[in-house]
Amino acid sequence: MVIRQTGALRRTVRSRYWLVLALLSCSPATAVEVIVNSDVAVQSITQNTLRAIFTMHMRQWPNGKPIKVFVLPETNMVHASFAKEVLHTFPYQLKRSWDVLVFSGSGQAPTVANSPGEMLQKVSSTPGAIGYLPNDYLIEGIKNENIHLLEPR
Repeated sequence: MVIRQTGALRRTVRSRYWLVLALLSCSPATAVEVIVNSDVAVQSITQNTLRAIFTMHMRQWPNGKPIKVFVLPETNMVHASFAKEVLHTFPYQLKRSWDVLVFSGSGQAPTVANSPGEMLQKVSSTPGAIGYLPNDYLIEGIKNENIHLLEPR
């Protein structure tokens, strides 16, 4: 038995489909702060430089020290917000660029920190490290002299 949809029913189903899809893709944006280890002398950074660092194309700070990049897991909402709002790219594009480096043998992927707490610990204890944290995580009064915020310009 075949049920035929009328034009009006088909348009209603299609418009509801797009509405649901739009609602699912609209996740609340999380404010994200870029953090670096206190031994990094850089105070502000351009968006292009930040993107080069997180795509693993820039491997040294201006003073020659190696950059150690930390990221949260791909499924983490903070990671998605960081990619979209700070780097102006999508998380899958970051992953793709890391995969190309790894599988071609010309580089490596960043180190994954499983939580904001682990991110804070790793960046604060690793010279030349860079990462990111949700803004509300920093507002909650967590102080650490071993990190400072890096201001994107």
